[in-house]
Amino acid sequence: MDDLLRGYLPILIFLGLAVAIAGIAVLASYVIAQQRPDSEKLSAYECGFEAFDDARRQFDVRFYLVSILFIIFDLEVAFLFPWAISLGDVGVYGFWSMFIFLTVLTIGFIYEWRKGALEWE
Repeated sequence: MDDLLRGYLPILIFLGLAVAIAGIAVLASYVIAQQRPDSEKLSAYECGFEAFDDARRQFDVRFYLVSILFIIFDLEVAFLFPWAISLGDVGVYGFWSMFIFLTVLTIGFIYEWRKGALEWE
């Protein structure tokens, strides 16, 4: 049992060093950096509305549409990595299955593009 636990010692040392270095970096940024936020730093960034506004305000549906489209195409890429690694094992059937998958997603993307779902006015 001791030999098994000794095998995990390098991992424990690595995790300890990683936590220590991250903590030192965070503490050093608070000590060294100037902490004077101005109005520009506190303004809304990329979201299109003020950050400290009414929490019950309705959002434009385009925010949700863009986020859903991002998730769909992000998952597509997540499926491509394991497929690319195991392409030699899955053979022709796996290749054509992924080709059909990508074709369906591409048709969906073209449909959304033509409907104007990606337009931001």
